[in-house]
Amino acid sequence: MLERCLWTETSPLPRFPACSLPERTDVAIVGGGYTGLAAARALARRGADATVLEQHTLGWGASGRNGGFVLPGYKPEMEDLAQRVGAARAARMFQLSLEAIRNLSSLISEEGISCDFVRCGAVTLAAKPGHLRGLEQSGRFMREQLGYETELLSRDELAREIESPRYHGGLVDPGGCSLQPAQFAQGLAQAAERAGARLLEGAEVKRIRRMRGAFEVTTTKGTVKAREVLAATNGYTPRALAPLRRRVVPIGSYQIATAPLSEDQARRLVPRNRVFSDTKNLLYYFRLSPDRRMVFGGRASFTPTGTRRSAAILAAGMGEVFPELAGATIEYAWSGKVAFPVDHLPHAGRLGGVHYSMGYCGHGVALATYLGGRMGEVLAGVGEIPELGTSRFRAIPFYNGVPWFLPLVGGYYRVRDRLG
Repeated sequence: MLERCLWTETSPLPRFPACSLPERTDVAIVGGGYTGLAAARALARRGADATVLEQHTLGWGASGRNGGFVLPGYKPEMEDLAQRVGAARAARMFQLSLEAIRNLSSLISEEGISCDFVRCGAVTLAAKPGHLRGLEQSGRFMREQLGYETELLSRDELAREIESPRYHGGLVDPGGCSLQPAQFAQGLAQAAERAGARLLEGAEVKRIRRMRGAFEVTTTKGTVKAREVLAATNGYTPRALAPLRRRVVPIGSYQIATAPLSEDQARRLVPRNRVFSDTKNLLYYFRLSPDRRMVFGGRASFTPTGTRRSAAILAAGMGEVFPELAGATIEYAWSGKVAFPVDHLPHAGRLGGVHYSMGYCGHGVALATYLGGRMGEVLAGVGEIPELGTSRFRAIPFYNGVPWFLPLVGGYYRVRDRLG
């Protein structure tokens, strides 16, 4: 089975007109995903000369390959986050995540991006009976401390959201949304280009050297001098950005998509067309695509794994969740990399003179777009680095960007999932 991404193959990203690498630019942006494209759009709209340097094609990485979930909050549950950073700071961070979703919706509307953006709601599913109590506590915290309403569902009540014997209840978040991620990346790239940004594909950054008052950025297409550099690379941070590469761990996320389901089957399995994830550490996440395919994802492996093997693992998981899809035809299977800092929270700032925004931990559709735009404003001189309230962006000891420890981490989480 060849790796084929549903999102990019059913909406291939356009080839943008080739342009030459300039001798100078105001801001060189490393990475052509949501972060870099949103930053380029913000810079160009404010009259700055912005140059996006993308190693592959625009939206090639996680921006074109993610599940298309748009979720409030962060990787840590808000109750856990409040214990770490304090209730007041956690509340501000939660509001920022909601602002990011509002920003995404407004951008899609303003730029006329056709990407099947839907306010569908999200359901977190209790994988073990005891997990439902945790979801109940989470919902209570959200209501009492954040003024945000969710809905707890018993196992019987869950039947109105999903036809599956696997789960023991769930928590409905009405703020969850979905979109077609590659179409959004395509539309964001076109918006950045319309604003006047320069977008270069096939421009791998090999070296960044700080000079007096500028940077010299060497790429496979030549060298450009830039007043500022923005690292927008997340799970694909290269050796040329070694200090940042030591601060994020790239973790593979794998997905499969079935042949289109019948309208009756799709409506029966997922009656309200929500997006779903469960409470395991090595979680499953799934949804219906706009053309009624079941898109099913998860952490299939913590070691380099071929498409055939990862697809088999996910197909077995899908059959566990939806028994009637056991043996269903799998037409697409693909992977991408999400980025995890030590604290499992996003970071934006400046390190060694280089500005950056990264570490979204699978919550990057809204956060990357929002923080990329905010960092673009910072570099245009009209904004301040967003106050995320997170801890210091720490380098990981004995780590140079190659995550040798992931098999150990994966084994640890598998044991925790088995023990409940």
